[in-house]
Amino acid sequence: MVHYVYIVSNTNRTLYVGMASDLVRRFEQHKNGTFENAFTRRYNFDRLVFFEEAASRSAAMRREKQIKGWTYAKKVALIEAVNPEWKDLSVTWNDLFR
Repeated sequence: MVHYVYIVSNTNRTLYVGMASDLVRRFEQHKNGTFENAFTRRYNFDRLVFFEEAASRSAAMRREKQIKGWTYAKKVALIEAVNPEWKDLSVTWNDLFR
């Protein structure tokens, strides 16, 4: 089973780093405010700006913890290396997951 490490953002470029096995469902939870996390509901994360696959749940957990420990600037550099315009990557779900 594939797991994902992801970063979601909002119009203020506040960041949240998470992991999920079903990235589509998890992002929809963030976007709709139904993810049971007060931080994510408070900041209205409405765009998926980064994600990567991990080979296992434990690998995803390690990577999530690693990224969470980074400075904001380092997280921004990671995002901008693959998504310099901070586009919502969920717009291309059909291209990514089909």
